[in-house]
Amino acid sequence: MPTSIEAYTAEGALAGLVPLGGRLRDQLEAGGMLPIDRCRWRRLDGRLEPPDDVRLPVDDLLLVVAGEAELPVHAVWHDVRLVVGPYRVEGRLPTLPGFDPARALARPTGTFVLVREARVELVDRPGPAVEHAFLLVNRYAVDEVASDLMLGFFFPGADLRPTRAPAGPRPETPATP
Repeated sequence: MPTSIEAYTAEGALAGLVPLGGRLRDQLEAGGMLPIDRCRWRRLDGRLEPPDDVRLPVDDLLLVVAGEAELPVHAVWHDVRLVVGPYRVEGRLPTLPGFDPARALARPTGTFVLVREARVELVDRPGPAVEHAFLLVNRYAVDEVASDLMLGFFFPGADLRPTRAPAGPRPETPATP
């Protein structure tokens, strides 16, 4: 059964159907080429492209909208601001209680990192942001990170901009997809 996909690339936003079976996140983590049927593009310059069947390298997907997400149990959520290609993303990143980035034995695995309550806007044209309940961020495409945690292991190669948390990390609150 096809899976719907919404994603952001360096060229613009797209939506379509992935004809492969299984969970979308598993398909993304497998890497390689991702077929997208009836792909509709909205280019950064505002042009709309007619639907077409395409194959894109998974690495070209900077942000992928996740309709459902497996949330970590007992997560502590930290506010983050990311710059990913032409996009600014604000949202909340989960860590386990007591997480210390300098001493963590468990490092993030996979290419995509979950962010919830995400707001996406263009960096050079701030305006109305698009909001998503859950977003998968290609952690290798992140250019800049602002957070109360040092997240170098989450986003290798990104400029880290530490911030002070206004009242510390917020405890888990129920998410509404």
